Amino acid sequence: MTKLSIIIIVTIGIFLSCSEQKENDHSAHEGQVNIFYTCSMDPQVKENKPGKCPICHMDLTPIQSDDTKANELKLSDQQIYLGNITTQSFATTQNNMEQKFTGVLTFDQEKIKRISARAMGRIEKLYFKTIGEFIKVNQPVYELYSEEIAIAKQDYISAYQQLNLPGDYGKNAERILSSAKAKLEFYGLNDSQIEKIKSTKEVTPYTTFYSTINGYINEIFAIEGSYVMEGEGILETADLTSLWLESEVNANYSNGLQIGQKVKVSFNDFPEKTNNTKVSFINPEINPDTRLVMVRMRIQNKNLQLKPGMQGVATIKRYDMQGLFIPIDAIIREGKASYIWLKKSPGVYRNQMVETGAEINGMIEIKTGIDSLSDVVITGAYAINSEYKFRKGSNPMEGHNM
Repeated sequence: MTKLSIIIIVTIGIFLSCSEQKENDHSAHEGQVNIFYTCSMDPQVKENKPGKCPICHMDLTPIQSDDTKANELKLSDQQIYLGNITTQSFATTQNNMEQKFTGVLTFDQEKIKRISARAMGRIEKLYFKTIGEFIKVNQPVYELYSEEIAIAKQDYISAYQQLNLPGDYGKNAERILSSAKAKLEFYGLNDSQIEKIKSTKEVTPYTTFYSTINGYINEIFAIEGSYVMEGEGILETADLTSLWLESEVNANYSNGLQIGQKVKVSFNDFPEKTNNTKVSFINPEINPDTRLVMVRMRIQNKNLQLKPGMQGVATIKRYDMQGLFIPIDAIIREGKASYIWLKKSPGVYRNQMVETGAEINGMIEIKTGIDSLSDVVITGAYAINSEYKFRKGSNPMEGHNM
């Protein structure tokens, strides 16, 4: 055998050996399973070898990774069975919803009146000093010491005394008398008080003011001996024949409410009493902390049985609501986010953030645009969620716009 033949044979042998080794390496790679290690208590921990959790020091658990996308999870048949994971298609349905909301009775602000000082002066006497007392029309409310009013009284008397003067003096006196009387009326004196000034010709800086309204005192601003400015409040009264029931409603639900919508209201203190009323006001502002909207109803209270501070239950009905509804348990709520799990293919599930609407008889409306033929996980959603966090070490909503 020549030297050249030997070299050729050796070269062929080396080539065949390398090819066989590459083949073996490739088959070994195909059978390799990607494993990482995580902690059941702290799933954000991910290591490529066994060891202890750096946070809680528990043994790390081996987990087999899969080739699903970031928002997907692949489960075995056994995991689906043990997690009681079931799905159903979205259903477009019509529902009549009856919702109950607890509210609190408050004063009808349109029935609240304030008695204010008509001139600058000193409060000499308050005839009412207790909140809750009832004031009737023409009852004395307070006595005021005021030099301004005393001057106006003197002007009125002087003008009256000049009426009998001859010529232009008498004619001018009529005009001055009319002006002086108008000023006394502006200060709050009634006709009988003005007539008394005319008859007694008595000028005093002390004037008693009388109520022009009926109502219960719900606030007192002044005290005896204090000085008040013109327009400053003395006390405030409320007419309890009409009250407001204010209730907080879920922001999604409030979108379907309208001013004038019929409401039935009942009270724990009077279970036999039912008030039929209407929605009178819907606050356009949403409470940013609770995501609730204040809704108001006016309650008639002619027999005065109801009191501010009492709790009432408002029952509001909405008819023929049409939309996509799924069981409430299918919704995962974390912070301000809500999402569901959808079946992508056998054993593979993906999550999707959704906007929810009204809740009706254990069902919740899905307002996000989703194919009505999609299969949504209705039981076991939290099991999928927990497995996702454990296996991938992250929240399913990471990377989504909140």
